[in-house]
Amino acid sequence: MSLRCLPDVNVWVALLDEAHVFHAQALAFIRRRQLKIATCALVENGVVRVLNLPGYSRLGPVGFAPVAAKLAEICSRLDHEFWPCDVSLREAGRVNWPRVMGHNQITDVYLLALAVAHGGCLVTLDHGVATTTVGGALPRHLEHL
Repeated sequence: MSLRCLPDVNVWVALLDEAHVFHAQALAFIRRRQLKIATCALVENGVVRVLNLPGYSRLGPVGFAPVAAKLAEICSRLDHEFWPCDVSLREAGRVNWPRVMGHNQITDVYLLALAVAHGGCLVTLDHGVATTTVGGALPRHLEHL
């Protein structure tokens, strides 16, 4: 039985942007047989935000509605589940704070904690994320593309 995968913002951006350096890896991931994915508000909002940053692309912002529609389209074609952001980093034992190396890891740590709480796997392009940052995280809870 495979775990449900929670692709992070960077994986989604790479998937939706054909010019992205990791587009092929993201595309190969999403085309896996019997893939089960999850999204959450943090990831969905992040994808819409990043693809609409004024400086993201030389072509300019993609547009809020088109990005949201593309997310909806992909999720509707896959075995998708929406996870509420129902984990708190304040909870004792949730985060191994001495293992968090900087402010730029907080979102990744949160998403890994969310994946662990829901019995899933965080999928990321960020090799700086480590299972040792989240209580109860095992290698099966984290996949680097």
